[in-house]
Order: sequence, then structure tokens, then C-alpha cells
Amino acid sequence: MPSRPLNRKNDFEHDFTREDPWRIFRIMSEFVDGFDALSKVGPAVAIFGSSRAKRGSLYYRQAELTAAALVKAGYAVITGAGPGIMEAANKGAKAAGGESVGLNILIPSEQKPNRHITKLLEFRYFFCRKVMFLKYSKAFVFFPGGYGTLDELSEVVTLIQTRRVRPFPSILYGTPYWKGFLAWLKGTAVPADTITREDLNLFTHADHPEQVVSLIQKFYR
Repeated sequence: MPSRPLNRKNDFEHDFTREDPWRIFRIMSEFVDGFDALSKVGPAVAIFGSSRAKRGSLYYRQAELTAAALVKAGYAVITGAGPGIMEAANKGAKAAGGESVGLNILIPSEQKPNRHITKLLEFRYFFCRKVMFLKYSKAFVFFPGGYGTLDELSEVVTLIQTRRVRPFPSILYGTPYWKGFLAWLKGTAVPADTITREDLNLFTHADHPEQVVSLIQKFYR
């Protein structure tokens, strides 16, 4: 059988860049770029929520107003850069004259950054993106959302619960949406001893944009 022609350039690109050691450099570059860009933003609040929220819907408008209120209180706003609640928050922050940050994730479904972002970073790795949210956010606001929002919520409260990060405000926005989740925690998780009743204090609730700002300001006073 004839041997395959040696092409060092193609061999290097095909093999080495797909091996785990090469991924380390990609991961490092995402951390370096993120730290460099976000260290200049100043105090910020992360806002999460469904990418499926329709423009003009209740929570879309509430996210827009919340972001604007946060900007007026001296905060930048950080989102996942996508549509829905993320778009609304970026829109509100930008319209209020504040820094509107988007941390976009590169996924097969091709999430396109919304047009209301003043500072955009793109990530291949979810965990690098999560570190940026945690490192540069003074508070987290969770609007109604799906698996992604629940993932971020679980990550945040777990890190606070295990004392891997300092406590900070974690706010569930929209009591009607979250009441079933809270009832399950109180009625099932606590009696099953999978969490303690004190763990329910790791987050709080809000139903108005001004209430979000007040909770954050009260915490840091």
C-alpha cells in the first residue's frame, strides 16, 4: 500500500489543533480577552432570562426598564448577548446611556448578538463565559427563562452556598413565574433534606425595576 504523502502544514493543522493541549491555548485566550475587556467596565449587574421572550411582552419590557434603572444607579449591564430578555436588557442599558455588555456563546444554533450591545465578547466555552459573569457582576437578576437561566441560577447559588464566592444579590424577577419553583424547594427539597431552609435565603425576589435597584443598594450598604 503506498504511503500517504507527507504534508507537514496540513498534518499540523489537522492533528495538533484538534488535540486537548491546543484547546488549552484557546481557553487561555478567552480568559485573557475577557479579563482585559471586562476589568475596564466597572460595577455591573448580570441579567438572565429567556431568549424566546417576545418584544413588547411584559417581561421584555420589565427587563428593559430594569436595565435602564440599573444604569441610572451607576451600574453597567451584562447579558448573554442573545435575543429575548437579553436583548431587552441590553436595549434598556444602551438607551439609558450606560455600558451594555454582551457575552455571546458560539453554539451550533448560531446565536446572533443583538444590536444593542456596546461591548461584545464571544466565547466558544460555556465555562469561560460563566467565569466572566461571576467575576465581574455585583448582582444577578433572573427573569423568567428556561434551562440556560436555571443553569446560571443553580451555579450562582451553589457557589454562594459552598462559600466558593462571596455572597451577592441573586434576584428572581417575576413572582408569578417563580412561585412553582419556590414551592417545590420549600415543599419537596427542604423536607427531603437535600437543601436546608436557610438555603432559601440565598436568593430574593422582585416584581418591579426599582425594587431590583433597591435590593442591590441595600445589600451593599
